[in-house]
Amino acid sequence: MRQLALGVKLPDGATYANFVTGRNAELLAALTAGSNHLWLWGAAGCGKTHLLQAACAACEGPAAYLPLGDPMQLPPEALAGFEGAGVVCLDDLGSVAGDIAWERALFALFNACVEQRTRLILAAEAAPRSLPWVLEDWRSRAAACVVYQVRELDEAGRIEALRRRAAQRGLELPADTADYLMKRTARDLRSLLRLLDQLDEASLEAQRRLTVPFIRDALERT
Repeated sequence: MRQLALGVKLPDGATYANFVTGRNAELLAALTAGSNHLWLWGAAGCGKTHLLQAACAACEGPAAYLPLGDPMQLPPEALAGFEGAGVVCLDDLGSVAGDIAWERALFALFNACVEQRTRLILAAEAAPRSLPWVLEDWRSRAAACVVYQVRELDEAGRIEALRRRAAQRGLELPADTADYLMKRTARDLRSLLRLLDQLDEASLEAQRRLTVPFIRDALERT
């Protein structure tokens, strides 16, 4: 995969292989099969961004991942020309709903991707018909996508995701430690993974393993 330059660095760990499937087997099958014009929606932290970045990582040619709600605030003109990529993944489309300049840029990109037969995968926190679009032409294009809800993981799935992230970092996450994190901290996956990354850094500094006593001490210091 060659990423198109835009100042957005993709994490090394976002792949299909390390995505905990849960109730998303049909969606994952569509992504890995190369299905086009997909719209993924779901609550924050359900895995939409991971799947978009995994699609880029799996692409053999140039790939583009653009987070539209990112603080770097891309202008609508930034979308021009990406139809030449092997796959274009746009994240957080809800952040530009109602902005006519952005909707025109999305409409143009969609049409260009159709013409170039470029794979296009879009994501937002809501289905396309539920967002407040103002450009009817773009509303119809968005509604033409194959829509999948990215379903959140249950507790066992979140623990498995924690263990996989720990393994990527060369860490062992004992069952009692994972259970402690689930019971004593925020339970949404995004917060759990962010906390695990912070605990990993703290354990490296302290030269200690991720045990329940260490995590208890680290949480008390924050």
